[in-house]
Parts: sequence; C-alpha cells; structure tokens
Amino acid sequence: MSQASTARRARKSPAERREEIALAAREIALADGLDAVTLRAVAARVGVAPGLVAHHADGMDALVAEAFGAVVAEELAAVLAAMRVTDAATTRLGILLDTVFGDEPNDVTLIWVQGWALGTRNEELAVRVRAEMDAWQRALAAEIDRGRERGEFGAIDADAIAWHLLAIIDGLGAQGLVRWRADPARTDLTRRALAALLGVAPDALRG
Repeated sequence: MSQASTARRARKSPAERREEIALAAREIALADGLDAVTLRAVAARVGVAPGLVAHHADGMDALVAEAFGAVVAEELAAVLAAMRVTDAATTRLGILLDTVFGDEPNDVTLIWVQGWALGTRNEELAVRVRAEMDAWQRALAAEIDRGRERGEFGAIDADAIAWHLLAIIDGLGAQGLVRWRADPARTDLTRRALAALLGVAPDALRG
C-alpha cells in the first residue's frame, strides 16, 4: 500500500479536527492559563501547522471563548454533582463551599480572572463569561430556593443571595491566587457570611 493512500485514510474529518483543536485549547488553558491559548501553542499541542488550526477554528477570539466556556462549565457540572449526594439544601451548600475552595490556588479560578480581564478586549469571550456567570447564578439561586421550599430557610430572596454568594466566591478566589490573607480560611469566612444571609447557624453549612 502506498504512503499516499495511507495518509488519505488517516486524514481526520473537519469535525474531528475541530474537536482536537478545541481539546488542545482547553488543556492549554488549564495548564498555563487562558492567555496561553495562542495559535502557535494550539498548533504545537495538536502537532500541526498553525495554518491548519486557523483553517478549522472560527478565529482565536472564538477559540479562547470556547476554551473558557468548556472549562468553567465542566467545573459547575462537577460542583453540582458533588452536591447531589444529599437532599438537604443546607448541607449541599456546605459541600459547594468545600468544593469551590478546595484547591489553593484553583486553576479554574485563574481562568475566571483571566476571562474577566481578557474579555475587555475580546467580545466573544465577554459574551461567554457573562453566560457562564449567569449559569452559576441560576444554579445557586435554584439551590437556595429549593432550601426555602423545604423549610430549611425562611422568607429570603434566593436570587439576590445567589448573586451575593457568587461575588464572595469570586472575590475570595481571586485573592487566593496570590495567597492573600490565608487566615481565616476562605471557606469559613464564606460560610459565616452565607449563614447570616440564609438565617442559619454556620455549622449547618458543613458538607
């Protein structure tokens, strides 16, 4: 069999190549940060010429936005899965805090921070950042509202508390990247603040 026919058989379809490029971008983002997702870096990881990446990707802005979205959506899915080990909303929120603050620093937190910064110059990324923040807020609000319906919380504004909690998580997570103020622990600090918002004892928010 000739080398030419073997090469033709091994050639990947456009869909396969796009998935390979997208996966490479996600891996680079997690390993080195969102700002490391460049045309040359992706091409080197896939093992192809930069021109082939440019041909299959819808531009680097879109590829960076896609990498960001894939990473943070996977994080949200993992957090929600970890919370589902129990029915109690209070305990589930405790698991949430333990999970999001589990690593110091968190690689995904760096991607969030870079997403906010790079999104000021990349509108496609900004759109994706806003969408993923909305997804997090909706998930938190749904869990808080679920706890209210179960009688675990009183008459509270689940939507507002979700935004408040998200702001605390984002702010303390960003501070944790440079290891600022490690004491008290970020988890305990957030637990006390959330407990006050929900009207429960801080110890109730333990996973």
